[in-house]
Amino acid sequence: MADVAETRRAYTVRLELVDEPGELMRALRPIAENGGNLLSVFHERGNLTPRGNIPVEVDLECSPGRFDDIVAGLRDAGVTVTQAGADGYAEEVTLLLVGHLVDTDLSDTLSTVESCSGASVTDFSLDAPAGTDEQSSARLRLAVDPPQVDEVLSVVRDVADRKGLQVVEPLVEGER
Repeated sequence: MADVAETRRAYTVRLELVDEPGELMRALRPIAENGGNLLSVFHERGNLTPRGNIPVEVDLECSPGRFDDIVAGLRDAGVTVTQAGADGYAEEVTLLLVGHLVDTDLSDTLSTVESCSGASVTDFSLDAPAGTDEQSSARLRLAVDPPQVDEVLSVVRDVADRKGLQVVEPLVEGER
């Protein structure tokens, strides 16, 4: 079924890609397979995200229904989506993790948090003044889809419990 021209809209998707051959093509494939029309691709190979990945901004055109399929297809392909569409993630949550972050596989911790479809790590800062063999702390800034804040925080708590980490959570309005 073809999209009606009036229902097509422009969207921006921000991604993070590993600097390996074929990664950009892997990220563009779900867009094409789900009916997206590329308008532009800005691949910032000279810059790195806080996690050492390459930021990529893709402008595309499609119907609203197809856009949801494109974003789902990107995530299913293992592509890190940091912002999707005009709305993107409307809420930012900042929290701290404290403990043996490096020894408990920091990469796995971040990947587990991002496995929530409603969250993306937008900024990360690690402080390990006594070296990586000792306890360290990390500030995580998460972009979160507002209806999924509780689910995202639950995932963070679960991974912290499993790894013996402490979580300093943001205060929620009305809490004391």
